[in-house]
Amino acid sequence: MKVNGKPTRTIWLGDNGETVEIIDQTKLPFEFIVVGLNTLDDAAVAISDMLVRGAPLIGATAAYGMALAVKDDPSDTGLDNAYKVLFATRPTAINLRWALDDLKALLAPLAPENRQDAAYKRAQEICDEDVDMCSSLGEFGSGVIEDIWTAKGKPDRVNVLTHCNAGWLATVDWGTAMAPVYKAFDAGIPVHVWVDETRPRNQGASLTCWELGQHGVPHTLIVDNVGGHLMQHGMVDLCITGTDRTTAAGDVCNKIGTYLKALAAHDNNVPFYVGLPGPTIDWTIDDGVKDVPIEQRDGAEVTRLTGVTDAGIIETITIAPPDSDAANYAFDVTPARLVTGLITERGVAEASKQGLAALYPENAGD
Repeated sequence: MKVNGKPTRTIWLGDNGETVEIIDQTKLPFEFIVVGLNTLDDAAVAISDMLVRGAPLIGATAAYGMALAVKDDPSDTGLDNAYKVLFATRPTAINLRWALDDLKALLAPLAPENRQDAAYKRAQEICDEDVDMCSSLGEFGSGVIEDIWTAKGKPDRVNVLTHCNAGWLATVDWGTAMAPVYKAFDAGIPVHVWVDETRPRNQGASLTCWELGQHGVPHTLIVDNVGGHLMQHGMVDLCITGTDRTTAAGDVCNKIGTYLKALAAHDNNVPFYVGLPGPTIDWTIDDGVKDVPIEQRDGAEVTRLTGVTDAGIIETITIAPPDSDAANYAFDVTPARLVTGLITERGVAEASKQGLAALYPENAGD
């Protein structure tokens, strides 16, 4: 996508052919800062501290993290250590494990001296594949938006509600939930996006609003609990969210609060779609509530807020009494029964074991 009119990805290889460059998303929307990753630890910190976030981008960063690791230590011990360090960064996003397994399977049989070039090459391929997959799912999702818009008589605008950030900042490019929006907007469909602020880190407010604005897509920021009210009054035509892990049976794990949006959508007969590329599917589990590990982050993310003052100074403030404990569950699971469809790079699947198996028969028996 574009930043100030310039085509930009979220992660790319620097001019020296070794440094990996990323957008520091903790600084958005107030500052646009590019950070260079030069070591395994740099990549691990970028993931754990959420300089990069979103399941596909976490996977891409982990792939490059493996390349940075074998650059410095191509031994078997170094390879094993890199896998362990990166795997421990964020437990919920399945793309992390997928990318690490992919790189380790590729590199382990190679002689140590051949691992660096192979790792960098494969990491770049994973990035390019992600762009292609997200672009493709965007086309399928745009068709969903157009069908709903047409069925309603092509009104002046079609309202999409989204939660958190599943746009291009959460992937290498295009996004998952927002790829259909961008494709629809570019095709002339009058799409408007209701953007949940998405506490506690406010990725909707800081990231989704920023990137929609960069592309010129009309959008309105709302507090997290407004969605149900809007649905009750016919002001939401469909919901589209992303997912950090989708089970083989169609359960969807996404940013905390997604489940409540799905419940409200179900109660108000609003279609609830989820955008995801194939690597986000965890074929090893069916029951998301039971089996998906839910990351719990620092409570300070709940009790403190960062923003810019009227004087243009970025400051962090405390919003709770100092003696109050804060729980910070980062994700929840939306059961498949609440999901209208899963928008993938291969088409729109029913949120079920059979629906996903029909699109991914090569994985269905795993």
